Amino acid sequence: MAVSDELEYLKSLVTQLNDKIATMEAKSKAAAPKTPAQQLRTILVGPPGAGKGTQAPRIRDEFCVCHLATGDMLREQVAQKTPLGVEAKKVMDAGGLVPDEIMVGMIKHELENNQACKNGFVLDGFPRTVPQAQKLDGMLEDRKEKLDSVVQLQIDDSLLISRITGRLIHASSGRTYHKEFNPPKKPMVDDVTGEPLVQRSDDNVETLRKRLGAFHSQTGPVVDYYRSKGLWHGIDAAQSPKVVWDHLRKVFVAKKK
Repeated sequence: MAVSDELEYLKSLVTQLNDKIATMEAKSKAAAPKTPAQQLRTILVGPPGAGKGTQAPRIRDEFCVCHLATGDMLREQVAQKTPLGVEAKKVMDAGGLVPDEIMVGMIKHELENNQACKNGFVLDGFPRTVPQAQKLDGMLEDRKEKLDSVVQLQIDDSLLISRITGRLIHASSGRTYHKEFNPPKKPMVDDVTGEPLVQRSDDNVETLRKRLGAFHSQTGPVVDYYRSKGLWHGIDAAQSPKVVWDHLRKVFVAKKK
């Protein structure tokens, strides 16, 4: 074979190889699975003390989504005197309940303006009624989005009561202890500062029973609503936080496959 012919042959091989590489790269990009962080929209449901405050920040960090705790959002909007916050404050000052439209409006505001929400969200504390769930669905539909999952942290009331009534808090840092499960080194004293620990005034059995009763009567229909849509998942929250997290993660990853 002449040198010029061999050179042409090698050039054609290189061209074929480059074409093959380009085709394979394009296929690999198209086939690459979306990471859960790209779009995760979930609701975390559970009574006070079930572990939402432990798990929601972990979902936020692991999946790069925003954590929307509606109570915190409401306080922030009122403090910042936003139009929605001003409207909500008027209602609250008059002793009324903040209308669903305002609450859904606050969630929409976060989704539109909070950069942390670009990959999705974990919603905590809302919806509490079926009409709220329907309004949330409508708002997401307008944004051409929909929920991936609704996860309920399930735990017996008696275990919850023993968990919560033993809670001790260091007021300035928010550090928490438990008389039985995670006691401080010295009784009623913060390990770090040596300052006294306090117990929340509403962390007593009678108040808790009322709160749990209200939670169950409100949440039952909401759970049924999402169960009928095939979005509901129940997780035993009496297990250790690590085991609960493993179950949560499986739900979110499975939904993305």
